[in-house]
Amino acid sequence: MAARHDSQEDPSDAGSVGLPDFGDNIDQMTFEQILEMDDDEDERDFSKSIVFGFFEQAEATFKKMDACLENRDLASLSSLGHFLKGSSATLGLTKVKDSCEKIQHYGANKDETGTNDVPDNNLCLERVGKTMVPLKRDYSEAESILKRFYHE
Repeated sequence: MAARHDSQEDPSDAGSVGLPDFGDNIDQMTFEQILEMDDDEDERDFSKSIVFGFFEQAEATFKKMDACLENRDLASLSSLGHFLKGSSATLGLTKVKDSCEKIQHYGANKDETGTNDVPDNNLCLERVGKTMVPLKRDYSEAESILKRFYHE
């Protein structure tokens, strides 16, 4: 029996696409929904264009977030966090989505859950800065996993 490459797909007993273990970086069920839109399971042009478009979008958003952090612009940080939260959730990038949601809340002068007011702008900016570290790390890990999946 020939060895399979980790990202080779197999239909499972339930009829879903067999994917490599994405760990806790990517929600497999959500990502499978994106893959179901592909016309050709070998090429995966449609899902690949969505994923790689997200990479470009995320990189540009990180640059904007860094500038907003430097300019102490909490409202824009909240908006950018909300924006990237939505697109990362669509792909199932759970860790990225969670960090973006925290940034959205901190930018709105709230705690990480969004339930309690935090009127201290300096504290909120500090929390955004600290959240950017795992956000970028988790994004990089997800990007690496997905690039391997698409053989890039």
